[in-house]
Amino acid sequence: MKEGKIGVTTEDIFPIIKQFLYSDQEIFLRELISNAVDATQKMKALQRSGEFEGELGDLTIKVKIDKDKGTLTVSDHGIGMTAEEVDKYINQIAFTSANEFLQKYKDKIDNIIGRFGLGFYSAFMVADKVELITKSWKNGEPAVKWECNGQPEFKLEETEKQDRGTDIILHISNDAKEYLEDNRIEQLLTKYSRFLPVPIKFISSTGKEVTITEEPLWKKNPTELKHEDYIEFYKKLYPEAYEDPLFYIHLNVDYPFSLTGILYFPKIRSNLEIQKNKIQLYANQVFVTDSVENIVPEFLTLLHGVLDSPDIPLNVSRSYLQTDANVRKISNHITKKVADKLHEIFKENRKEFEEKWDDLKLFIQYGMMTEEKFYDKMKDIYLVKNIDNKYFTLDEYKELIKDNQTDKYNNLIYLYATNIQEQHSFIQAAKDKGYDVLLFDGSLDIPFINVLEQKLEQSRFARVDSDIIDNLISKEDKNKVSLDAQTRDELSTVFESAIPSDLGIFTAQFEAMGQEQLPVTITQSEYMRRMKDIGMLGGPNMRLYDNLPNNYNLVINTDHNLINKVIEDINITLEEKLNPLRTKKKELQKQIDTLREQNKDKKEEEIPQTDREKLDNLNKQLEEATNQISTILRDYAKENKLVKQISDLALLSRNMLKGEKLTEFVKRSVKFIE
Repeated sequence: MKEGKIGVTTEDIFPIIKQFLYSDQEIFLRELISNAVDATQKMKALQRSGEFEGELGDLTIKVKIDKDKGTLTVSDHGIGMTAEEVDKYINQIAFTSANEFLQKYKDKIDNIIGRFGLGFYSAFMVADKVELITKSWKNGEPAVKWECNGQPEFKLEETEKQDRGTDIILHISNDAKEYLEDNRIEQLLTKYSRFLPVPIKFISSTGKEVTITEEPLWKKNPTELKHEDYIEFYKKLYPEAYEDPLFYIHLNVDYPFSLTGILYFPKIRSNLEIQKNKIQLYANQVFVTDSVENIVPEFLTLLHGVLDSPDIPLNVSRSYLQTDANVRKISNHITKKVADKLHEIFKENRKEFEEKWDDLKLFIQYGMMTEEKFYDKMKDIYLVKNIDNKYFTLDEYKELIKDNQTDKYNNLIYLYATNIQEQHSFIQAAKDKGYDVLLFDGSLDIPFINVLEQKLEQSRFARVDSDIIDNLISKEDKNKVSLDAQTRDELSTVFESAIPSDLGIFTAQFEAMGQEQLPVTITQSEYMRRMKDIGMLGGPNMRLYDNLPNNYNLVINTDHNLINKVIEDINITLEEKLNPLRTKKKELQKQIDTLREQNKDKKEEEIPQTDREKLDNLNKQLEEATNQISTILRDYAKENKLVKQISDLALLSRNMLKGEKLTEFVKRSVKFIE
């Protein structure tokens, strides 16, 4: 028997292992299984080379729980170790100091054990004592037993073992009893070791045996596989998925880097975050992580599937990953393969591509918005859909609308709607002009508009309800509004007062739109509405738009007979109240203008004090007269049924008339009919 101290220059190695790696405690099993696989694979290699001429026997790696003894055992039938090899590989740990270790690797926790040769010692994260019983494949070498209780001291002695290989017996500590539960161990084995090249068998505390290992489909030649094989494998990876993927890509690269895998395109709806963290990353068939955002472009994290590569550094910082040459090559290759697959479907089966477009669009938009190279690869097959459910590439759609939807400034105007039902009247107004309208009802459609406006020359996107149609696509000089300033001011007050204040801020404007258009139309600024829509998607720079009130334009059609009726009614019913105030306003304004003209060439300090006082007094009287007129007009608007009906019709066309107000409108409409 040999006793001694493990070859480290500090006695703090075990506390470091427990403390430093505690958050990743469960990976101890992955490390022990990986070591067992290595030992088994080396045994196979010895036989292939002819060094070992005997029978390999059953190479299954076994994991067993014994609750009575409080142990978890990992056994393999691999090459085993001699006493000399145990002393070399187990007792000698190449660390100079615990402090240096902590300082050097404090930001590189993930998978650090395997990275720095501590795979075996990960057992001490969950065990108070570890026993290693091993017998070498070499003839004549005795079996040996190594034992350590979490201190630098160890015991190494000969023992009895019939077969070659290694048993690692973990005496589970009190704070890690979860690893004596059958469900927990089976879960970890399935998570980390289900696709290993050596069969794994779990023997539960009740003696039940469960084979864990499954065939990694991505390691097979694609020519050997059928469509059904890929779908079946997808369901194994994602048993909770209730829909088949749209399609898949089988990756198999040997040079200049090694990469295999299968990527699936799921149906992507509206929630980007739910879709992420579905790609499983493996290194030589050992599961590592499902957080691959630093290895593939972010938009590709919306895909599902498996990537397997020994060339990705798994234990370094994010900044290093982003600059690593192999990572960049792998990332670019995956992006290219995804783009090539989409192009292939588009060219070979345009109908299938269009049928899948609505489920693919969000993924493609996300990629084009975040990766310039992906935008360049996809721009020729990116589709837009109009309200008639017809699909076009950007070039095809430009050709469709360029003759009719180019304004007088030579800008191509892309009209779009976000809700066909709610914006129907505006859509109809556009169609009456012979214009085509796109449907943008997806989660990323609005922010993607900003990308397209930057990329497409002399092009502008406008929602159909952001202005009257003649303003959205200006063809010629507009008809002039003949109303005088006084009438405009009074109509503005009347109709702005007729709109409930809780709906937002409404500002009247006047257009000569023709008798066939509505008397009053409500529009909303394209820029402000778009910023608010984007703000709803999140982002610290956009949140300020959330708190801004909704601003609308109240477009009054001066050509409409009903507007002329309102003007006539105001002048008749309010003549006695308004005319004296109107006359007073004109006289006050005339005096103010005269006084300002007299002093226009003087500096502020040169204006006589009497003139200043007189000007202040006149302005106060003017404001008072204006307020009196506004009060009269607001009271008129509240009581006048025609004004209310016209205003409610405008609100109704925007789906803004609801609840009690809608009920009042219906009752009033019935009385109008009677």
